[in-house]
Amino acid sequence: MTTTYVKKFDGNTAALGRTLVLFGGTSSEREVSLRSGAAVLQALQAGGVDAHGLDVQADAIAKIEAFAPDRVFIALHGPGGEDGKMQAVLDWLAIPYTGSDHAASALAMDKLKTKQVWQSVGLVTPEYASLAENSDWQAVLDSLGGQGFVKPAHEGSSIGMSVVSTAQELKAAYEKAAHYDAKVLVERRIVGREFTVAVLNGVALPAIGLKTDHVFYDYDAKYVSNTTQYLCPCGLTQEKEAELQSIAQQAFAAVGCKGWGRVDFMQDEAGNFYLLEVNTVPGMTDHSLVPMAARQSGIEFNELVLEILAQTLV
Repeated sequence: MTTTYVKKFDGNTAALGRTLVLFGGTSSEREVSLRSGAAVLQALQAGGVDAHGLDVQADAIAKIEAFAPDRVFIALHGPGGEDGKMQAVLDWLAIPYTGSDHAASALAMDKLKTKQVWQSVGLVTPEYASLAENSDWQAVLDSLGGQGFVKPAHEGSSIGMSVVSTAQELKAAYEKAAHYDAKVLVERRIVGREFTVAVLNGVALPAIGLKTDHVFYDYDAKYVSNTTQYLCPCGLTQEKEAELQSIAQQAFAAVGCKGWGRVDFMQDEAGNFYLLEVNTVPGMTDHSLVPMAARQSGIEFNELVLEILAQTLV
């Protein structure tokens, strides 16, 4: 597996026309999206692109129509921006946009359905169960080996997630996650190392290993903590990293994603990889992982943003 990335953008910013960066929104990931959008907008303007920003609110569609952009850079995270809704609007308006289409975005946003797709093509993801108010908490936990990882099905940035090892903890974690989403799942907890692989224009970039002193790589570890370690090179052998990159590309394609994104993994103590989720609009902040992986491939942040936007020219 090669991690060599050949830049696609030829430097002709005039061909990009007027670009609108969408960020903010109303999801629980709004603050992260505001930071991503600001960084993307600054990079585009620094690169000579006629770029403008829009904080997406209830009147977003009218404002997009009035602005009449030639293309859109989507920097929205979470429901309303990463789940296919905005992509469908832009398809209807015939405006090219960055990243995956509405169908792939909607599928990837649903962690439960994504796991089912991966399982259908033979890709490995942790065993899981759907949760409800009347779940038999102990029976569910026992079926998953005694430890679980509870997640809202449609949230990102580790929002609403918990690690559990008792029936009481599982019930409390369900109630916490249900505050964010009507659909909640619990996975068997994989104890081991965490990795992420960015995919850019069909190329799997160098993997990043994640190390945190938190119980898991939670919201604080991602966006606030200064103790989280990002390992790139990731510490895997060349063969194991190639295996990880190959799985990432297969998982990305199975969901129908395109353009750019990020696939997250756990590796157990025996060295086996387990797919966790795919992100179709990953963060683009100073703590974000796709820019780190791109930098390892010789692509600086401003160049990365132009590479992503240039996908809309195809």
